[in-house]
Amino acid sequence: MSEKVLIVDDERLVRWSLRQKCEEWGYQVTEAETGADGLRLARNESPDLVLLDVRLTDMNGLEVLQRLKQAGDARAVIMITADPQLEDVKQALKQGAYDFIGKPVDYDELRVAVKNALEATLLRSENERLKKEVLQRRRAAYHDVVGESQKMKDLMSFVNKVASSEATTILIQGESGTGKDLISRAIHFESRRKDKPLIVINCSAIPETLMEAELFGHEKGAFTDAKAMKKGLFEQADGGTLFLDEIGELSGLLQAKLLRVLEEQVIRRVGGVKDQEVDVRVIAASNRDLERAVREGQFRQDLYYRLAIISLFLPPLRDRREDILPLVHFFIERYNKRFRKSVRGITPETRDLLLRYEWPGNVRELKNAIERAMILEDDDLLRPLYLPFSVGSPLSSLTAFEVSSGGNVAATNGVVAPVAAHDVQVVNGKNVPRLSIPEGGTSLEEIERTMVELAMNQANRNQTQAAKLLDISRDALRYKLKKFGFMHSDEDEPGTTPPA
Repeated sequence: MSEKVLIVDDERLVRWSLRQKCEEWGYQVTEAETGADGLRLARNESPDLVLLDVRLTDMNGLEVLQRLKQAGDARAVIMITADPQLEDVKQALKQGAYDFIGKPVDYDELRVAVKNALEATLLRSENERLKKEVLQRRRAAYHDVVGESQKMKDLMSFVNKVASSEATTILIQGESGTGKDLISRAIHFESRRKDKPLIVINCSAIPETLMEAELFGHEKGAFTDAKAMKKGLFEQADGGTLFLDEIGELSGLLQAKLLRVLEEQVIRRVGGVKDQEVDVRVIAASNRDLERAVREGQFRQDLYYRLAIISLFLPPLRDRREDILPLVHFFIERYNKRFRKSVRGITPETRDLLLRYEWPGNVRELKNAIERAMILEDDDLLRPLYLPFSVGSPLSSLTAFEVSSGGNVAATNGVVAPVAAHDVQVVNGKNVPRLSIPEGGTSLEEIERTMVELAMNQANRNQTQAAKLLDISRDALRYKLKKFGFMHSDEDEPGTTPPA
């Protein structure tokens, strides 16, 4: 369908000539002799472009332009006049006119102006549509907060209340994997800031030496590699929300600077001399007990009190077991779409295992377990066979290889699994469980893979702790995580190479 052009001019001959040219160029054309008629037609026809004379018999064209823009009845307006005055041009452009054409009309110039105006408005409309679509998808992300327990219902009710408030600092605490990032998204997208940026940063993922410039930006020449001015995350989040995950990992110096920003709502770039005002809601999250960190001198007391004006605690999954099955079915539905499968649910045996397990890794661990099972399962119901070792094990609620339990481990069907015998041996002065190999044999690589997965689950996905459990370096662990498909290559740190 061709674009609609509305011509508003009090000279009949001008309207006729403009109409002839516009129809020749392939546009649908309507005409109006007065400003009032033009406003009425614009309201009824919603033209893509209006060619508007500045001097009309009943009103000034600039007034018509203003009313068109206020009502949103025209996507673009080109002003036309026989007596172009600089002040008129400035006012028209200020009020939103796309261009200004003088009389007598140069039709080659007009054709280019009309084409450019329509293309620009088309791009603007497409951009707005895409922004709305992205916003809707991002808002939909927080609906991953699934919970039918009373604890989660009470929490989400409080989240909605906090989101609609004017609170500028919010603290979310809870164990790793409980969904602190999803709650932060829920708060942002239910607030008046939802159309502004949501900026996310993990405070433990950036070296301390770079963190200040990342948060507050830097001026050109502030340090060796500062070849240009860079805005920090606070400036990028202006008007919106900044989510500081793992805030307990910030250094004492950065904690002090952050406190000043929260108190005064101003930032200063590294190497800068001027303060800049920012309007940012800061949501901080930590899986550490910050009150204990304050008592131990590892976190500033004044910053903690500033952040904890509004404080949320996410309960671990083991304390809201009635949410396990709803989450399981939510993840099955998600991975059915992603993996193009049609899994209907879980077997009774799988249900019993999932409900009995303690889930030290919380919702994240449950999600990973269902993803693994969905990838490997060929049936229409998820069976225990493809659950991770830690979940499917009878001793899964205990610490793996815990000396006090004397847990013994065997390999069954090629996968390491514990047995009931309480039998340990002493190796290099340590109690180590005896391992037995099934008659049919097993793969050493599969045993290694299972041990890596078990260590990561026991350490709540903390690579440093998992590496200690396996008595290997963190780089060696990262290599094995990548090797066995537990970590994508783009998650690897620069310079990481396979250990010798």
